[in-house]
Amino acid sequence: MTLHRVFVVLAFASAAGALAACSSTSGPELRASKPVIYVSSARAASDISSCLQRRLPSAQVMRDQGSTELLVGSNAWLVTLTPSGYGSIVKVQQSASDDGGVPEPEMRFDVARCAV
Repeated sequence: MTLHRVFVVLAFASAAGALAACSSTSGPELRASKPVIYVSSARAASDISSCLQRRLPSAQVMRDQGSTELLVGSNAWLVTLTPSGYGSIVKVQQSASDDGGVPEPEMRFDVARCAV
């Protein structure tokens, strides 16, 4: 199998996995929503991601072009962690549809706890 075909197969499998993870809200809809939290942290994105995964067991992790994304709940929250020269940028977006999973105060506390 050529390298190009391997890449296409891997890309398709990745896209299929991402679509399977989506249920009520689409990724583009979440990405288009206004951020609820947008902060800079001195911590590395991988450290914040690990911390959030411990605190939010429903989080599903995806990596995309240098960023790490965590989908929390039934796609109710999207946490994007982007490396920066200082540490990382944390952006949290909420779906318009509330799945009754992680309430906003808990999400804010967990993000603050992991970003500091």
